[in-house]
Amino acid sequence: MKRSIEELLEKPYWILDVLPEQVKRDSSGQFFAVERYFLEPSRLAAVKESHARTILKLNCYRSLSLDEGDETNPPPEEIAEAVRTRHVCLLTEDALIVSDPDELYLTVYDPDEPLLGLLRALAAGEGLYLWKP
Repeated sequence: MKRSIEELLEKPYWILDVLPEQVKRDSSGQFFAVERYFLEPSRLAAVKESHARTILKLNCYRSLSLDEGDETNPPPEEIAEAVRTRHVCLLTEDALIVSDPDELYLTVYDPDEPLLGLLRALAAGEGLYLWKP
């Protein structure tokens, strides 16, 4: 039985990100300056395109639906546009991937081990990383 978005949002999650792990509070680096750099519109657009390509490649292996919609596996252009331009909840079998247009990461709720392995490989191909907070 498919679970609702609300139920999945309460489950453990992973982060698919431009960084390989969470930056510690006492880091001597300049996280906020680097984050601002990547959030500049043309750079953010490139990151969102990487997110869209990762999701589209995932859709070759797993079914997807947008925002609890009835349509399974909408056209790739529709999926990519949603990931690039709006807040979207992508349901894939019994997991949830959340994308926001102004964030450098995707949040993956309650992934099983096969999904995690697949996402790691797909993310690596896009220069992204998957980590657990």
